[in-house]
Amino acid sequence: MEQRHLGRSGLSVSRLGLGTMTWGGDTGSDDAADQLTTFVEAGGSLLDTADVYCGGESERVIGDLVRDVVDRDDVVIATKAVLTAEGARDASRRHLLRALDASLDRLGVDHVDLWQLHAYDPRTPMEETLSALDEAVASGRARYAGVSNYAAWQLATAATWQRAWPGRTPIVSTQTEYSLLRRDVEDDVVPAALQLGVGLLPCSPLGRGVLTGKYRTGIPADSRAATPHYAEFVQPYLNERAARIVESVSTAAEGLGVSPLAVALSWVRDRPGVVAPIIGARTAGQLAVILEAEELTLPGEIRDALDDISSEDD
Repeated sequence: MEQRHLGRSGLSVSRLGLGTMTWGGDTGSDDAADQLTTFVEAGGSLLDTADVYCGGESERVIGDLVRDVVDRDDVVIATKAVLTAEGARDASRRHLLRALDASLDRLGVDHVDLWQLHAYDPRTPMEETLSALDEAVASGRARYAGVSNYAAWQLATAATWQRAWPGRTPIVSTQTEYSLLRRDVEDDVVPAALQLGVGLLPCSPLGRGVLTGKYRTGIPADSRAATPHYAEFVQPYLNERAARIVESVSTAAEGLGVSPLAVALSWVRDRPGVVAPIIGARTAGQLAVILEAEELTLPGEIRDALDDISSEDD
């Protein structure tokens, strides 16, 4: 798998990242082990988690796997902090550094490769929040720092603050939802990231699963939209605009002899500024299908057609 530098940093990661939001919950340890093995054997390296995923169990599962299944040096571990178990945001220096230590303990490692601020906390001064990133990197507990779910002005403020004085830890990445169904980030977040040299890590690059085409004729019983805890997550993309885009993706896929998934993922993977879309799967078999998208580069005329149809408003 092709490797890309994360922003203007020297850190290279695979151009697809593996998300682990369900590990330790819906995805058991055996399935997680199969997925990670499949991913690493395909040349994947970027492994994305967070301290709140499945109440910390995602990090515990990863810790077991990097001890017993794959070599620690084969993966780039990225985790996040800010959110609390109660769903609040706490980006205070006290909370963040305690959260990082707890993550390291669950992961069973002495450092993470990328430590990300999971969300913006308006109640904590940004300079205090960013000082925790400086401390994490200076102490060796993290190698690089990034943000997640930041608006463009928040990203620009944080990145500029960190660049304003020698010795501060630069912001090298921003994780944001980005797909053919969610292109509003191109209005502000993407230009800010490009200007500041911050790498984009798109989450939900398959439009929360809708761009795979699985919902074209209804809601399958085994899909996320059919489950109580994910139905509200998928529902916003089950509309007429999304249906038009999915049909266009499916038409392109039929013409190319590939899956709609491969078309949608290839589109976002090769957008300006994108380093690695974060993909997720329930099984190793599903992941193997997703990884087949690595083989596809969209022809220019198909990319242009998808650009046009997905930029239209209802």
